[in-house]
Amino acid sequence: MKNAGKNENAGKNERDGSYESHASHASHSSHSSHSSHASHGPNDPQEFQAPQGSQGTSSCSPERLLPPRGDYQTLLSYQKSEVVYDITFRFAHQYLTRGDRTIDQMIQAARSGKQNILEGSKAAVTSKETEIKLTSVARASLEELLEDYRDFLRVRDLAQWEKDSRQASYVRQLGRESPQTYELYRGIVESRPREVIANIAICLIHQTNYLLDRRLRRLEQDFVAGGGLRERMTRVRLAQRNKPPGK
Repeated sequence: MKNAGKNENAGKNERDGSYESHASHASHSSHSSHSSHASHGPNDPQEFQAPQGSQGTSSCSPERLLPPRGDYQTLLSYQKSEVVYDITFRFAHQYLTRGDRTIDQMIQAARSGKQNILEGSKAAVTSKETEIKLTSVARASLEELLEDYRDFLRVRDLAQWEKDSRQASYVRQLGRESPQTYELYRGIVESRPREVIANIAICLIHQTNYLLDRRLRRLEQDFVAGGGLRERMTRVRLAQRNKPPGK
């Protein structure tokens, strides 16, 4: 099973993805790859969910002890990670040899990415530190999965798409649809050859990792600026103590 720690960050309205509708073109791509950038374009995605602790507050309103609970299902990074898991589960069972340990490793890495985004969002209610840690674990797990897909293509002499290829651009376009679900990709994934599916997964992992990087940077900034639960508790107590009588 694969897990680890790395980086993600939050923004406001994430959008990203891509793959060419006539995926028959996809298997003809013979580009060597910098597909680590395959999901990055001028319209880079941002998270739907506002940063924890910044929702519904202003300089005039009192600070809340516990911020609104994170709704992980509105995070595009979570939606994309779920698509990655669904694709990986099918891919590993269909294209890897039965008994190959890589099957479980890829599925567990995909699951770890998805579940740690979920758990991090839920933990945000009481612990910014835990949210950062779990988001980092999600980021690292997906990086491991990314390397597994690259290995799959490399050792079989199959092409990885270039960042600006027609196929990668199409997957980016699909990634701008909302919400992101496996159904958006089902027709392609269940009718195209293995190298196309692996490349789609690579594009989606890059998109998800980009969002997680942005989310982590934002979480770190928020933590530096406002601290965690203990600091909030102190500020709320002091604000209550300094309140004028009768208010």
